[in-house]
Amino acid sequence: MQIHQIRPAFKPKKKKRIGRGGKRGSYSGRGIKGQKSRAGHRIRPALRDIIKKIPKKRGYKTRKFRKKPEVINLDKIEKYFKDGETVEPKILLEKKLISLQNGKMPEIKILGNGEITKKLLFKGLKFSNSAKEKIEKAGGRI
Repeated sequence: MQIHQIRPAFKPKKKKRIGRGGKRGSYSGRGIKGQKSRAGHRIRPALRDIIKKIPKKRGYKTRKFRKKPEVINLDKIEKYFKDGETVEPKILLEKKLISLQNGKMPEIKILGNGEITKKLLFKGLKFSNSAKEKIEKAGGRI
C-alpha cells in the first residue's frame, strides 16, 4: 500500500454556499452591508484588544504583581508574647495576628512602631531597620 492509495474513512463536510439562488437568495440571512455581510469576513479577537491595552512600559509586569508582606508592629508582639518565646509565622497565625493569603502563608515583616522589653527569638521573618535595632537592644535574637 502506498500513500496515494489511502482513502479517508468519511468525506469531509462541505461548507454550505449561500447567496446563489434557491431558498436562500439575495442577502441570504447576512443582512445588507457591513463587515459581517462580506465574504471572508473576520472579526478581530477580543483578547487582542485586551493585550493591546496593556502598556509596554519598562518594569510594568514586575511592579504590578509583586505581593506585599503582612506587617506587624513591635507593640503587638510585646502584647501577645511572653519573655523567652519564639516568634515565627506559624505561631503568629495561631494567635491570629496574621491571616492566610489565598490559602498560603504570607511573607511577614516586623515594623518598629512601639517598644519591646522582652527577650524573644525571631525565625523566618523580615524586619525593618528600626525594628532590628529595638529587638537587639532588648536582648532578643534574629
